[in-house]
Amino acid sequence: MTGVSGHMGAEVLKQCMELADAELIRVLLSARKRNNKLVKRLKKKYGARLEVVRGSVSNRIACAELVRGADYVVHMAAVIPPRSDADPEASYECNTSGAVALIDAVKAASPQPSYIHISTVALYGNRNEKHPYGRVGDPLLVSPFDCYAMHKLRGERYCLDAGLDRFVVLRQTAMLYPDMMRANVSDGLMFHTALNAPLEWATARDSGYLIRRILERDVRGEIGGFWNNIYNIGAGERGRETGYDTFNDGFAIIGGSAEKFFKPHWLATRNFHGVWFYDADELEELFHYQRDGVHEYWKEIGRAHKVYALGKLVPKGLIHFFLFRRLLKHPNSPRRWVGDGDEARCAAAFGSLGAARELSHDWKDYKLIAKGDFGDYEAMRSASWAKREGRLLSHGFDDEKPMAEWTIGDAKAAAAFRGGECLSDRFAGDVYGKIEWRCADGHDFEASPFTVMRGGHWCPMCCQPTPWDFDRLSRRNPYFAQVWYDSHSPEELVRYDAEEGGGARMTPVREEV
Repeated sequence: MTGVSGHMGAEVLKQCMELADAELIRVLLSARKRNNKLVKRLKKKYGARLEVVRGSVSNRIACAELVRGADYVVHMAAVIPPRSDADPEASYECNTSGAVALIDAVKAASPQPSYIHISTVALYGNRNEKHPYGRVGDPLLVSPFDCYAMHKLRGERYCLDAGLDRFVVLRQTAMLYPDMMRANVSDGLMFHTALNAPLEWATARDSGYLIRRILERDVRGEIGGFWNNIYNIGAGERGRETGYDTFNDGFAIIGGSAEKFFKPHWLATRNFHGVWFYDADELEELFHYQRDGVHEYWKEIGRAHKVYALGKLVPKGLIHFFLFRRLLKHPNSPRRWVGDGDEARCAAAFGSLGAARELSHDWKDYKLIAKGDFGDYEAMRSASWAKREGRLLSHGFDDEKPMAEWTIGDAKAAAAFRGGECLSDRFAGDVYGKIEWRCADGHDFEASPFTVMRGGHWCPMCCQPTPWDFDRLSRRNPYFAQVWYDSHSPEELVRYDAEEGGGARMTPVREEV
């Protein structure tokens, strides 16, 4: 396992140690000093059943030692926001280089272990009330300046086309964990959350239980058809909220709400990542791991941290000012970008610097999914609503056909919907073998039908930012346009790029005929 110092990884380790079939669990932990205490604590708790390899996940020697003799490899290590925002190099080293090094180690092992790759909902980019539901196969439109998602995208793609014998990619949704409240009051990151962003939460505890169920069922030979596929990890209907009611749930444990602690213009209106999973039931039907409801879990957090109850005794105006308003000056806060005149980041988050400055400060002027301003909210939170209302995105071919029945005609239809071509004439029924494609920009590339048609990946030269060029690409790519234009105007035509030292740049581009 990698990533056991994280919230999901800690739960996976804890729950898999309860498996009688787990004779030895070997974990990779970086050589950072803060992990020294963790190593001592884990060794004391688990003894000889735990083996620790120290080193970076991008270190190929460490990766080879980690996977030596393993039956399973579970890759959970990630550098996530806000650290990935502040240190893009660390994000790349872990989320891309680390994934590549570990996958290469798995491929070189003999026999190959089964490989579980934890990816992220962030690959789907920004969603709102127009298409709140997503599923595997949807476009991967990483939000501008989201280095975490960009680097995870590259790592996932490498996994899909690596030719591993037995793998699975699990795209993790937004995750609740016990100290979430404390962890999010030191940075402007919380203000990136759009109030109408559809968020499907899952707890770290349920995510850990999912991995346990995968391993215990596979050891018994019960899930052969599960492997070599991609799934979304979600909690289903009881985990579905929006940014607005997520803040309400969290702030309720200190006696507040979004409207008591925030002003609506503090938060970005787009460029986030969140989606309700239409296909959340696929993993649930196999593993029955969805046990925690989001509302109940927030209450559990409140009970576990009695100190939060003291917030109910503090005047709400003081919490507003001293706990949250101070974060508006943080370099990672959208209002700081407005104050600094950062046109690139404001354009990404609001549409333009002018739009950010014109946002109302009054809650009564803000339309909210959670208040029914876009239809019956309770009805929307049921996945059947998406099908009934025609709100699912098209994949450009009959995606209800089993993968084993895909034809070259399906591949050509998918390519045409992406504004490109499938250059191959056949793929002989092997959806995992690479074939040739061409994008609208004329780039020729190789990828498997599985990577493109099931995974939602496309041209590695123009669709794996930087730069983020989706304004221009969507003009020729209906597959992208159907969701990109939910929160962007067809008249927008800029390219977003990151600069050295964490800066942001926005460049007007000219669409060639």
